[in-house]
Amino acid sequence: MTEPVHIVGAGLAGSEAAWQVARAGVPVVLHEMRPHVATFAHRTGDCAEMVCSNSFRSDDDVMNAVGQLHWEMRAAGGLIMATADRHKLPAGGALAVDRDAFSAAVTEALEAHPLVTFDRAEVRDLPASGNWIVATGPLTSDALAQSIRARTGADALAFFDAIAPIVHADSIDMSVAWRQSRYDKGETEEERTAYINCPMTREDYEGFIDALLAADKAEFHEGETAGYFDGCLPIEVMAERGRETLRHGPMKPVGLTNAHDPAQKPYAVVQLRRDNALGTLYNIVGFQTKMKYGAQTEVFRRIPGLRDAAFARLGGIHRNSFLNSPTLLDDRMRLRGAPHLRFAGQVTGVEGYVESAAMGLLAGRMAAAQALGRDLAPPDGTTAMGALIHHITGGAEAKTFQPMNVNFGLFPPVEAKGGRRGRAARYPAYTERAKQDFTAWLAAQG
Repeated sequence: MTEPVHIVGAGLAGSEAAWQVARAGVPVVLHEMRPHVATFAHRTGDCAEMVCSNSFRSDDDVMNAVGQLHWEMRAAGGLIMATADRHKLPAGGALAVDRDAFSAAVTEALEAHPLVTFDRAEVRDLPASGNWIVATGPLTSDALAQSIRARTGADALAFFDAIAPIVHADSIDMSVAWRQSRYDKGETEEERTAYINCPMTREDYEGFIDALLAADKAEFHEGETAGYFDGCLPIEVMAERGRETLRHGPMKPVGLTNAHDPAQKPYAVVQLRRDNALGTLYNIVGFQTKMKYGAQTEVFRRIPGLRDAAFARLGGIHRNSFLNSPTLLDDRMRLRGAPHLRFAGQVTGVEGYVESAAMGLLAGRMAAAQALGRDLAPPDGTTAMGALIHHITGGAEAKTFQPMNVNFGLFPPVEAKGGRRGRAARYPAYTERAKQDFTAWLAAQG
């Protein structure tokens, strides 16, 4: 009988890896310490629990690199994307899901698979042999993190992720707020009205910034240095970079018209995105925060339309550890000097739900190939998955390595048809080439 692949962590990356291994006909043991050992941010013991946002970002596979990554995961039979498609919510051009239904469905699929076995004990030490994937994500337990540091001979780097608050929909004042996706994006009326918008005058905005900057913030533990990934900055950190930063970021008013007063252009807009299928919960888009709970309610209720907001969850902050992958991992995602250990997900230095799951997909396929006596090379760097894995396992500068979302800057340059210039011509050329090369990579596996 084929020896099983062991996967530590049933988050997005670990769940996808387990699915890919099992689909290849190889038994898998999925080690997940939750709910017996809790983390700061998780609420359940379900697989693929989405902690921060409920969005997989843009689903445009022609003009957007993350949309191309969606396409590749679907083409590869990915569990995460298939489940997201079944539980998606209206979100304009983005792919957002009912997070509870999504994670429950991923759990059900894995528990029902005859080749998947769950082990709910905490893995505290890296094993000395076998075929293992470590996909413990941003909240690797202290014991396992110490074991990783001991094995790699280097300290794991760390930054901090902040979580956005969630509001009960019936507490939003719709006489002030209105429903509209930015630029009315979406194919259906439901998609074009997927967001709730709260307008601010200049006076509202200036008062909000003052309150935000003055609010009590969470303290860090002694000895910790706070570094943030730029794609997930707390709003107060953005505000500290300049009073207009938020107005040009998550609070930008462009592409929106106030349904209550179309002639009056808002100075800033706070957007909320549906967080569950029932439409009873909305998260405040881009409002990750490290403010203390009391300060959050006071500051966020300054937002017009949220004066009487009831919060289902307030924001928070948590540590996120990742490896210096360019120095530690080879292009099969194996730890140099310990090839029985692969790493996948955010711990490798990719950022984002989709990117994490994609690295789980690759690690799972590679581990399954190894179990079957074969070697699987990564897809070419012209694909979204290939661009990511090439970046984290050698393309990035090790001295300045930081978590990275997928983006066209990681792809080799491409000439647009007819020699045309500009993103409108170049981006489709990237995705067309990526689809061709990823399809060829899949076909070569038989």
